[in-house]
Amino acid sequence: MQRSIKVSDRKYILLVVDLAIILATTLFSLWIHASGLKSLTFGFPYLVDQVGWLILLSVLWISAAYMNGLYDPITGADLIITFFGLIRSGVIVMVAYLLVFFYTAPTLILPRGIVVYQVISGFALISIWRIGYLYISRSPRFQRKVIILGAGWAGQTIAQAILEKAVNQYLVVGFIDDDPSLQNTVISVFPSEYPQPGEDPDAAGKPLGKIPVLGTSSDLPRIVAERNIPEVVMAITHDMSGDSFKSLMDLKEQSVEITLMTVLYEHLTGRVPVEHIGDNWFVSLPMDLAETSVFYAVASRSFDILSASLGLLLLIPFFPFIALILYLDSPGPIFYQQERVGKGGKKFNLYKLRTMIPDAETEGRAQRAQQDDPRITRVGRWLRKFRLDEMPQLINILKGDMSAVGPRPERPSHLLELDEKVPFHRLRNAVKPGMAGWAVVNYGYIDDLESAKIRLQYDLYYVKHQSLILDIIILFRTFGQVFLLKGR
Repeated sequence: MQRSIKVSDRKYILLVVDLAIILATTLFSLWIHASGLKSLTFGFPYLVDQVGWLILLSVLWISAAYMNGLYDPITGADLIITFFGLIRSGVIVMVAYLLVFFYTAPTLILPRGIVVYQVISGFALISIWRIGYLYISRSPRFQRKVIILGAGWAGQTIAQAILEKAVNQYLVVGFIDDDPSLQNTVISVFPSEYPQPGEDPDAAGKPLGKIPVLGTSSDLPRIVAERNIPEVVMAITHDMSGDSFKSLMDLKEQSVEITLMTVLYEHLTGRVPVEHIGDNWFVSLPMDLAETSVFYAVASRSFDILSASLGLLLLIPFFPFIALILYLDSPGPIFYQQERVGKGGKKFNLYKLRTMIPDAETEGRAQRAQQDDPRITRVGRWLRKFRLDEMPQLINILKGDMSAVGPRPERPSHLLELDEKVPFHRLRNAVKPGMAGWAVVNYGYIDDLESAKIRLQYDLYYVKHQSLILDIIILFRTFGQVFLLKGR
């Protein structure tokens, strides 16, 4: 059986090489610092004296790179994402180091200039290394060959995700399916914005790829052996046949990796594929929540109180000016309250700065804000772009109605409709809603039922993988969207 590096393990290659470069560039920066001062000699005693800052810069770089997704093998294989991720990481390292410098000087002696040398040289060398990695990763020999068990909607969906998100990491050799009508056929896989399997293929445009059906489940062990396949993706959402089960057991004995379609789809897209979980719902859906952990509950609440208090302190000096221009632009209340649904279905009043004309909802009927909504005032439009209209929700966080991070809270009338029409939508209420969310940073706002279904997939991913690290990553990405004026 041919061995190949798992795609999920490639992050360790990125991590080890990045760390080596960071250590080398930090040593180089310390050498420049010592060479510029007659009182210092670059050598072992000097390095021992500076080892704390060597560790600090390494930790800062790795942490910043991790938060910017540079160790995700999928996003890390995109040149544009990598480039801007490195820029953000360098800025974070420089700012954090300078904060340490100014808050500890003169009690500690810090080599002030090395952070500039280190960030510039580190950025340059890591960029060169990552370009080389991208070149190698796009080689066909670097792709991990997979076979998909199941050529139905679930199988075509995971093939679609691979071809859209990870074509440089995976090579889909073919499908395996027991349907006699599919044998010796080739299945066209279309982009996600085109009609799904079962819809009119003539309207689908150009396919992403054409994947052959190689045989039935009883043929699977032979095909895997002949083609040296290290991984099989199981995309069967119904009861498994005896032949399929036997073939998978044979493959496990041969150390072939068996991956659930839902698990791989989550990794590629950051979403839980609600439509394709089938009989595996208890594996795919979030059941063991992080909030049941006492440690996470205490740490999360402490983080909420700290971040909300800091946010309010920063907002208060600007509030009189914001309130004045709001009133001059559109006379009426400054604040706006709206009933929302929180954890466990509990209702609460959400606080916002008013950004629409008074009485924006005719006859009191709940309406979603649309792109270029005419009800939004001139000042309100800019407040929404910078998401300043949501700042009063910091009070909701202090009260315990919301968290800093979580699914966006829905209005009761909208929630009733979505719970009725979207499977598993109620699971969003298993955690506290938040100001920032995984769905918002990855997908944006919802306008209709179809976009609500996609948002749910992101929300369930967050509920399933909830952690303080993920919360911090979401907050950093939210700040990035604020600077890009992506609020609406």
